[in-house]
Amino acid sequence: MTSTSKWAVAGPTVEYASCPLGLDVARPRFTWPLVAQEPGRVQTAYQVRVATDADRLSSADVWDSGRVRSSESVLVPYDGPALAPRTRYHWSVRAWDNEGQASEWSAPTWWETGLMEQSQWSASWIAAPESLGTCAQLRRGFSVADKQITQARLYITALGLYEVHLNGRRVGGDRLAPGWTDYRRRVQYQSHDVTDLIGGGANAIGVQLAEGWYAGTVAWYGTQNYGKRPALLAQLEVGYADGTTQRYVSDASWTAARGPIVAADLLHGESYDARLATPGWTGSGFDDSGWSPVDVLDTADTADTRPSAQVVAQVDAPIRAVEELAARTVTEPEPGIFVLDLGQNMVGSIRLHVEGPAGTTITLRYAEVLNPDGTCYTANLRKARATDTYTLKGDGLETYEPRFTFHGFRYVEISGYPGAVPASAVTGVVLQTDAPFSLDFATDVPMLNQLHSNIRWGQRGNFLSIPTDTPARDERLGWTGDINVFAPTACSIMESARFLTKWLTDLRDSQSPEGIFPDTAPHLGPVGDAPVGDGVAGWGDAGVTVPWALYQAYGDRRILAESWSSIVRWIDHLRASSQELIRSAAVYGDWLNIDDETPKDVIATAYFAHSADLTARIAEVLGEDGDPFRELFEDVRNAFRTAYVTEGGRIRGDTQTAYVLALSMDLLAEADRGPAADRLVDLIEARDWHLSTGFLGTPRLLPVLTATGRTDVAYRLLHQRTFPSWGYPIERGATTMWERWDSIKPDGSFQSEEMNSFNHYAYGSVGEWMYTNIAGIAATTPGFRTLRIRPRPGGEVHEARARFISPYGPVATHWTDRDGRFKLEVTLAPNTSAEIWLPVKTAAGTGYEGAEYLRQEDGCLVFGAGSGTSRFSCPRDQENSSSARL
Repeated sequence: MTSTSKWAVAGPTVEYASCPLGLDVARPRFTWPLVAQEPGRVQTAYQVRVATDADRLSSADVWDSGRVRSSESVLVPYDGPALAPRTRYHWSVRAWDNEGQASEWSAPTWWETGLMEQSQWSASWIAAPESLGTCAQLRRGFSVADKQITQARLYITALGLYEVHLNGRRVGGDRLAPGWTDYRRRVQYQSHDVTDLIGGGANAIGVQLAEGWYAGTVAWYGTQNYGKRPALLAQLEVGYADGTTQRYVSDASWTAARGPIVAADLLHGESYDARLATPGWTGSGFDDSGWSPVDVLDTADTADTRPSAQVVAQVDAPIRAVEELAARTVTEPEPGIFVLDLGQNMVGSIRLHVEGPAGTTITLRYAEVLNPDGTCYTANLRKARATDTYTLKGDGLETYEPRFTFHGFRYVEISGYPGAVPASAVTGVVLQTDAPFSLDFATDVPMLNQLHSNIRWGQRGNFLSIPTDTPARDERLGWTGDINVFAPTACSIMESARFLTKWLTDLRDSQSPEGIFPDTAPHLGPVGDAPVGDGVAGWGDAGVTVPWALYQAYGDRRILAESWSSIVRWIDHLRASSQELIRSAAVYGDWLNIDDETPKDVIATAYFAHSADLTARIAEVLGEDGDPFRELFEDVRNAFRTAYVTEGGRIRGDTQTAYVLALSMDLLAEADRGPAADRLVDLIEARDWHLSTGFLGTPRLLPVLTATGRTDVAYRLLHQRTFPSWGYPIERGATTMWERWDSIKPDGSFQSEEMNSFNHYAYGSVGEWMYTNIAGIAATTPGFRTLRIRPRPGGEVHEARARFISPYGPVATHWTDRDGRFKLEVTLAPNTSAEIWLPVKTAAGTGYEGAEYLRQEDGCLVFGAGSGTSRFSCPRDQENSSSARL
């Protein structure tokens, strides 16, 4: 947008990404945020052009939508001819505003299709001979024609993990690729533009393989859950100016050898012997005559058969190194044992710098917290060794960074180091799914700012290919219950559409023929006494709640459509597994509640009703018949009332969670809502204004209090610093969310080592309430096209600011509540509008600009505003003060 432009397109994306490479979507969707210098701007029409070259956009040789009268600017589908594989499509868009002004055409951008269909693969799955172990190096030399190269693409994946080099240079920055899927069903491939890495004449490609989730240790299931050894599928295509293409694929021409990676396991760590390194093995001219031929897995005489998994383009953003942390302190709690503190519980690996004699082995162990004596506390990791070793080659300064493992840690213990360990010896390398953060949030209460930071770090550390429950111990599974409660918060903090869309595919792949969603996805099934069930209330329901959360956050109907048949099958299962619509349940209940066990059948029946209600709403969005599901919801609700609700709104179990679920899921008669809400507050007061909720009750607790007029109690709970509370871990130095309210007990001892993670995002679900009620930003239509801006001052908070990147562009709020006045500034993106609620009952003394007064409601003045900045200032008398109920 130039300085003179009043209306323009900014940052257009395709399928949530800027310039996606290797997109296998038949009808990709365009999004174009808008910017305007003048307020109140909305789109009235748009025009999209698609061409095979940026220079051809004016003639749009692929598709021209023409001028379309529409206000839609988010997830607008391509509607041109069928897309071809391996093709870069350039596109541009312009939009007309409500004054008839057309923007300039957006700067040309592009997306590129991948192989699109299984038939486009001519490569074979290959693996190193079993005698070489599971961390082999595979390579091939090849010759490229001495002609002008126009483009080169590498399509590649693995059963296990891979890292690829061309002519001695690393391809891309992806880590832990291709990620975790059910390899029996599908595996994701990655597309790389390698044009700059290829030249005429001799070339070479080298790939390091490791076990990963495919053949390595997964939780308590042991190793080789999907297969015995890693395998590679690679297809390099070089295009020339004369229109011809050369293709180089994984086949029998490749060779394999052992390398310096002696072992690599996601849970146990990596062992690297630099003396075994093979200099130059990924470059041309390397002599691999002593290497072994690879096994081609689709021939009959190999130990493995051709993998049956469907090979699909990667949907989620790749895992990448996104940040580095320096060590803050070094201690030596035992002679020769050094502990480095990175100051932040993080997920990833380290980069080690060391100089010493050849054969010296450095051992690195990882921990989230320390024992009282300053040593690393690792009992909570259970069977995960979380240990890397590096053996020096002894030729000066050496640098080592593990590539095929990851750890959850704040502290690094180093032993075997030659001499004292300086802080500069270690750098923390933070890994996460490389999706952009979408929220900045701050208040004048340091504890709440730390809580937001803890939630954010918890999400980034556990969003690695799948939404894990913990990144440190011997588990790291995609627990459905955790993401069920956390998904709305996740969508606020980070662009989570691609990540959770991919995971929902994992979840659907794991659904049983009877319609049962498992408790973890990808799902391996129970082994022995492993505490994993199927279809448990609040866990299996993620198959309904997560698609709904994504639709609410992004307005993405396709996510609902892709999940629809699996949702219906889940509802059929709930009906079939219930007795007169009362669903018995076992296993988790309100997981990790505080001595306040809600009857599991109460929880299960409540969730049965809730899933039926959401299914009816999803049906309405998709144009399906929602009446059967609405009727089912009514019937289950009536069964719930008959079985569990007594006169005066008392609910069986009489727990905080029982009332929270019943109130938030609309299960009570109107006459019972008030008494039930009062009883909830009584139960909180009886615990000296502390919560007792677990995984299922906690995310709904503060929203229910606000919805029933007790935001004052919500703030009181939020500000608590004593156990159990969100502030309690922060008082003890937590930098991520804990699994338990008391992972470290008040007496300083640790909770049971059998289950005690210090990076577990479930209780971070409180973020949704914070961002909706402190920042005051909430969508009133899916995707944030229309919003309600309603900050609720209270508790210790007298100032808050937030900036949220919605699908339509940024939304920002900043308010202060000081010296008897409430001041609010709101900025909205073009093509959006909002109702803005001020927490005052009278207009006397209220000043405002950039908005229109609408009405009084619920003790607030309500204004309407379009895009641009609106400002408000109003007096806060005693009745309107922050200590009053809002």
